[in-house]
Amino acid sequence: MYILIGGAGMMGLDLARTLLHMGHTIAVIDTDPIACQYARQKIGVMAFEGSAVNTTVLLEAGIRKCNAFIAALREDALNLAIVTLSKHYGVPQIMVRMSDRDFEEPYQLAGATHIIGTLELAISRIVNAIEYPQVDAMMHFEQGQVEVVKLSIPQLCAIVGLTVAEIAQNPQFPTGTLIIGYQAHPHEDLIVPNGSTILEGGSTILVVTKPSLVRQMLDFMGLCA
Repeated sequence: MYILIGGAGMMGLDLARTLLHMGHTIAVIDTDPIACQYARQKIGVMAFEGSAVNTTVLLEAGIRKCNAFIAALREDALNLAIVTLSKHYGVPQIMVRMSDRDFEEPYQLAGATHIIGTLELAISRIVNAIEYPQVDAMMHFEQGQVEVVKLSIPQLCAIVGLTVAEIAQNPQFPTGTLIIGYQAHPHEDLIVPNGSTILEGGSTILVVTKPSLVRQMLDFMGLCA
């Protein structure tokens, strides 16, 4: 994919580096010549010096042919202008960094396909780390109605040696909770387990559940702090 990133700050450059390593073609747009030089020389992506809301710069950067545009500037008003212009030029995927939640509806009306509230995301990660220190990662879906939880299984965990089917059939396992991913060892691929998959100590699992059931699920597995 050809991806444009508006803004070569810390977030924009980290995105560029990550997406480049994933095999995408990346270009950043920024008014700072030093940031653009860093993007070219240190990261190895294209960089266009100028405003990401300047149509001349956008056309030079190839907005008409890009598959996705990421608006990663600090100012929501400028990001809103990027979203509007990207929609005008027919960009299929428009992702935006939102600092002020008051901009959520304007971003939706302007045509953003993905809105990432950076402040809310940071707060959520911190709260989860405090509330569930034994959880490696937690993602919210459908406005927080569903959680996907990543867990490392210790050698002495209560579920070690059990199959996914045995766990699911246990009456103490929260109803509606599903184990959807399994990685036996860090160097192995993540797989979608079936009922006969045996959970080993030192493995990693992905579990989908309701927010109200996370504590019960951790307690069942013997992972509660």
